[in-house]
Amino acid sequence: MLSGFREGESIRYSELFSALRVRGLPVVRTAEVLDRLGLFADDRAPAVDRWLERKLDGMPPGIHRAVEAWVRTLLDGGPRSEPRSRHTAWAYLGEVQPVLLEWSSRYDHLREVTREDIIAVRDAVTGKHRESRVVALRSLFQHAKKNGQIFRNPTIRIRVLRQTGGVLQALVQADIDEAVATATTATTPDLRLIVALAAVHAARPKMIRAMQLEDVDLGNRRITVGGHVHPLDDLTRRAVLDWLDHRRQPLAEHGQPPPADYPEDRRRAPPGRQLWTTRATRNLTATLERLRVDRQLEEALTHGADPLHLALVFGIDEKTAIRYADSARALLEQVAESGPASDRAPAPFDGVR
Repeated sequence: MLSGFREGESIRYSELFSALRVRGLPVVRTAEVLDRLGLFADDRAPAVDRWLERKLDGMPPGIHRAVEAWVRTLLDGGPRSEPRSRHTAWAYLGEVQPVLLEWSSRYDHLREVTREDIIAVRDAVTGKHRESRVVALRSLFQHAKKNGQIFRNPTIRIRVLRQTGGVLQALVQADIDEAVATATTATTPDLRLIVALAAVHAARPKMIRAMQLEDVDLGNRRITVGGHVHPLDDLTRRAVLDWLDHRRQPLAEHGQPPPADYPEDRRRAPPGRQLWTTRATRNLTATLERLRVDRQLEEALTHGADPLHLALVFGIDEKTAIRYADSARALLEQVAESGPASDRAPAPFDGVR
C-alpha cells in the first residue's frame, strides 16, 4: 500500500481491497496500522446512512426529508431533546415504514396526512402492535410540527388504551419440583446456581449472564443481582460455593491461580451466552422466566400484595410492582370464592418451595 505513497497523501479504505485481497492479507489490520501512522482516510459511508437510505427508499422527497430528520434526532438528540437508544430508533422506524410507504403512493408530503389516515392505520392492527404504532407516529409528527415541516399534528387526541395484561399465574408445585430435580441431578453446579438465582432472587437470564465474582459477598452474606443487593440465603450460598469449587478445580490441575487471584481484566469476564443460562430449564414448563415471575408473585401473595414491598425487595419499577400486586389480589379473591384455602391457596414461599 505504501509502494506508491507520496508525502502529504492518505490511503483511503476503498483502496485497500484491490491490493490486499488478491494477496490474502487482512484489510482491517492493515487499516489499523495505517491509522496509527496517520496515513489512513476512512471513506466508508456510516452504517446509519446506509440503513436510512435502505429504509427510506421509495418515499418522495417531502416525506423522506422529514423522516430522516426525525430518525437522526432520535439517534443524536437535538437542542431540547436527549438522544434515544438505537433500538428505539430502529423500532420506531420499523413500525412506521410500511405506513409511510403506503402513504407515499398517495401523498408527497407529511402535510397531506389527515387525522382519518392516522385512525385508519391505527385500527388496521390490534393489541400491543396498535399501541406501538400510534406512539411512533406521534413521535414523528410531533418532531415535524416542532421543526415547521407540517402545519398541524394529526395525531393529537388520538388515544390507545394500554394493554394491562392478564392475571399472572403461579406455577404448580409439580412444575417447580421438576425444575428442582433437573438442577439437582445436573452434572455441573452452574445449572443449580442458575436455577437458584431465578427461583430465589427473581433474576432474569440476562442478569445471571452479566454477574461477576465481586457481585457475591460471602463474608457479609450479600449478593448483587441486576444492581440490587439481596441477602444471601443458605440455598444460594451453597450453590455459589459449589460452583466456585467446580470453577477452581480445572485451573488448579493446570497450575493456574484460583479465580480470586485473577487480574482485574480477567475477573471482569464478558457476559455468558444466552444458551448457557436457558439450558438449565430447557424443555421444562418452569423456565427461568416462569421461575422469576413465580418468585415475585409468591412474594406478593405472602406479604399482602404490597407494591412498595415488591419494589424494595426486587428493585422493580412501580408499574411492574403494581401489576404483581393486582395479580396477587385477583388470585386471592379467586381462592376465597372457589373453595377452602387448604385445597387451592398457594403455599407461602419458604426459600426452597
